[in-house]
Amino acid sequence: MRRLWGLKALRYLTQRKERTNGSNTKNRFPLLTSLQGKLIIPYMLLTIMLAMGGVFIVTRLVTSSIRERFVNQLFEASRVAAEGIVRQEKLHLENLRLMAYTTGVWEAVEQEDTARLQELLTPIILNNNIQILTIVNADGIELLSLEQLPNDEYQQSTRTDLNSIEIVTKTLQGQTDTFGDKFIDVLPGNNGPALFTSAPIKDESGQIAGVLLVGTPMDTMLKDIRNQALADIILLGPEEGVISTTLVRPQEGFTQIESLASDLSIADLGQTYDILLYEREFEIVFSPLTIRDQMTGLLGVVLPSSYVVSTEATSRNTLALLFTLGTLAVIIVGYFVSQNIAKPILRLRVLSQSVASGNFEQQASFKRTDEIGDLAQAFDTMTLHLKERTEEAERLYTEALHRNKELAEINEKLESTRMQLVQSEKLASVGQLTAGIVHDVKNPLAVIMGMTEFMLSEEELSPDMQHEIQTMHKSAVKGNQIVSDLLTFARQSTPDLIERDMRDTLEAALRLTGYLIKKGRVQIVRQIPVDPVSMAYDAQQIEQVLINLIANAIHAMPDGGELRVGLEQQNGNAVLRIGDTGTGIAPEHISRIFDPFFTTKPEGEGTGLGLSVSHGIIACHHGDIQVESTLGVGTTFIITLPIAHAEERAEK
Repeated sequence: MRRLWGLKALRYLTQRKERTNGSNTKNRFPLLTSLQGKLIIPYMLLTIMLAMGGVFIVTRLVTSSIRERFVNQLFEASRVAAEGIVRQEKLHLENLRLMAYTTGVWEAVEQEDTARLQELLTPIILNNNIQILTIVNADGIELLSLEQLPNDEYQQSTRTDLNSIEIVTKTLQGQTDTFGDKFIDVLPGNNGPALFTSAPIKDESGQIAGVLLVGTPMDTMLKDIRNQALADIILLGPEEGVISTTLVRPQEGFTQIESLASDLSIADLGQTYDILLYEREFEIVFSPLTIRDQMTGLLGVVLPSSYVVSTEATSRNTLALLFTLGTLAVIIVGYFVSQNIAKPILRLRVLSQSVASGNFEQQASFKRTDEIGDLAQAFDTMTLHLKERTEEAERLYTEALHRNKELAEINEKLESTRMQLVQSEKLASVGQLTAGIVHDVKNPLAVIMGMTEFMLSEEELSPDMQHEIQTMHKSAVKGNQIVSDLLTFARQSTPDLIERDMRDTLEAALRLTGYLIKKGRVQIVRQIPVDPVSMAYDAQQIEQVLINLIANAIHAMPDGGELRVGLEQQNGNAVLRIGDTGTGIAPEHISRIFDPFFTTKPEGEGTGLGLSVSHGIIACHHGDIQVESTLGVGTTFIITLPIAHAEERAEK
């Protein structure tokens, strides 16, 4: 739709001013959104407006000319008329939202069920006095059109193609403007031009199923606005000339108005012009009609030149009386509202914030019999219940934490006990097997060693025979040593618990493995405390465990590396750490390294009893041994021994 010359620039300036004002209001005046502001500020503004109006009226009646008062009245009527049209458009939007989101509407549109649409929307049309309603499907075809007749009945139109209407096509295409997906335009109706507003009908997936159009005949709307503005209204379109008016249409007068409007520029808007209608003198002022930031035309407000004279004679005393009574009423009502509503509610807000911060000792204690008193009583009851429930929740939470801690400790002990029982069962099984066969194996080996020693004492033996017998003797000695180790494993002795310093045992183990450490090109990192770590333990057995772990660590670093040896006290325990930077242990082997005869060393380099014996020694000391390992990074063995002194061990 084309616009009058200069309207596009005026629209841009209007949009920019409104956005700037809205942003400044939001940022600079947050008090406007508070309860106190909403209750007090309107009355204050009304008082100020009445005071300003009264001063203005008195001043203008005394000092201004009849001409100035007339022009001001004309401008005021123009403003009221423009706002009336904007209010009507907002009412359209409210009705559109109500109907578009009514359950079953989009299904009926998709099914083109006009009977169902009438059933769903007729109550809304009647209750909200909607004068024109048109429903369009997704193809732009009119499904249903209802228009109110003068006798308050509704006339239904036939199906027509509405794809030529701009606001219909924009809505169907899902277009939006700065305000959303709704559009407005002045379109012809059965009873003359009407102001229409469109909105999409969306299905449950958000797709556009059709369009709703709500309209109000311009003649009806302008008549209502005329009663508010106390002036006649003329609405002009950019192309159509006079669209609607509250005046009887004298051809010569309207031609003059249309010609005058077509020659207007931006600077001419807001000025008054003399026109001749009905052989009487009138004055008209033009203003842009802006709805949803769209220039939909020009709004002309017309008053007879004799209007001010008659109004001055009849309204001076009435205005003065209304000003006085209105000001007094506003002051009294504002004071009452502030003291009886805002103050106790603001007090409740402060108490609510205090309760929200955790202070449940707050009490409103308002002695009132109205709704605010009931609210205060409910607040006190709520605060008491919150206090009781919070205390109960804190008690239950503390109890739950305590029980969770106890359960965690019990589970940890149970898991440790289970692992020890599993290991003990393994050791017991191997021990029983070993004890059963060692005796029978050692006796034949002893006979072999004795006979080979006797044969070696014979002088008549040839060198080759002597070499063969020596080989037999060495093999028997080696077998006897292995059997002795098995016997030692099967008969793990009770530790001899004597009060000692664990640091000494650790240093002794390092001294005994010094040659291996030097030979393996291993660097030692000591983390040993300065203060003694005194406790009751069997030094020989613990030393055996440490030597075994250090030897294993050196073996895991064939190209050298770093051996970390640490000792510390934690929660009544002595914690020993032997760590290396070697090859690490595969995850699938971690659970088996303490099993008897399990080894990852090459065949012939170990029996797989070292870690099993170490585990048994630590278990006899009521301790625990754990391993942490990562392939390619290294392995750390962690030994935890309870710090108990000799007298405590004796009591146990």
